[in-house]
Amino acid sequence: MKSYKPQINDYVVWKRKTGDIDEGWVYFVDDSYITIEVGVKDIPYCEYTKNSLHCKQHTLVLCHNWYWHELQFLRKRKSVYDV
Repeated sequence: MKSYKPQINDYVVWKRKTGDIDEGWVYFVDDSYITIEVGVKDIPYCEYTKNSLHCKQHTLVLCHNWYWHELQFLRKRKSVYDV
């Protein structure tokens, strides 16, 4: 069986033995782990964030390389600006 090596901008589903399921875009890749972006929301505008360059909050799930066999690759996007 060919093992899957995740890449940035892959859309994956992680079905764990515990029954938990996470799905989203691979956001960061390293030899030992990846992060999967499972949520994005706007940062609320207020006195403290009005000058911030960042306008989104990203929720990421960490997946170590010994769990990569539980990942299911669904599709790939060209860049983070594609949907």
